[in-house]
Amino acid sequence: MGPHYRLALLLSLYGLLSGIAGAAQAHVLKAEIARQDDGRYHIDTTVRHTDTGWDHYANRWEVLGPQGQVIATRTLFHPHINEQPFTRGLSNIALPPTWTWLRIRAHDKVHGYGGREVTVSVPRD
Repeated sequence: MGPHYRLALLLSLYGLLSGIAGAAQAHVLKAEIARQDDGRYHIDTTVRHTDTGWDHYANRWEVLGPQGQVIATRTLFHPHINEQPFTRGLSNIALPPTWTWLRIRAHDKVHGYGGREVTVSVPRD
């Protein structure tokens, strides 16, 4: 087995293991933001996670401002084993008028953060 073959094999194995590890994290698939009549905002977020029960499930998603500060949290109080992906909303989010975008991330009880995040533009109409 030549050195190039061994390197290719190691890189393939690393890619496979990285994919397996990443599958266990909570991923935000999409987020939609709408302005409410009072000027605050409502966000619907779709999360996918391989919930296995009370010890390992996606337990929240968060809205982060441009500097990475958490400005709102949607707590998820139970596993969604048979409902994947799932969408939940959060209303009455106040935002400074200068913010043009937000980031949404999900969290699970075992792995914490690290899955796919989504950035959304803040509508001003």
